[in-house]
Amino acid sequence: MLRSLLATAGVAAAILPLAATPAQAATPVVEIIKVFYDSPGSDRGGNASLNGEYAVLRNTTRKSIQLERWILRDRTGYKYRFPRFTLRPGKTVTVRSGQGTDTRTTLYWGRKWYVWNNDGDRASLYRGSDLKKIDTCDWGRGGTSTRCR
Repeated sequence: MLRSLLATAGVAAAILPLAATPAQAATPVVEIIKVFYDSPGSDRGGNASLNGEYAVLRNTTRKSIQLERWILRDRTGYKYRFPRFTLRPGKTVTVRSGQGTDTRTTLYWGRKWYVWNNDGDRASLYRGSDLKKIDTCDWGRGGTSTRCR
């Protein structure tokens, strides 16, 4: 009886950590925290309007992350491939759809038309080394932006 009870307790101890794991969703090392998909004013495709459309990403770790070759993409397949860029611990970077000069806090996609669909879309972030999906952010109809976290 005691042997049976100990065996059952051993199996339960082995299973319980596995059962707890899915509920503890890991925070991605870089997360999409906001997508502003409907730029203010008229959407006529001018560079200022294109740059009113953007995604904000945050480094959730305590170490710098090299984003070179990482990819940010929408549901239809438009891809932004990150240049050599280091995202410092706890910091954010804004990726704007239009053209401009990259800085330590803002990168430019260089597009001449909009990326993010106002009536619903998905932003996905992929790691450059193995193209593993790191994070996603979805939205539907209505509003001008979505908070992803």
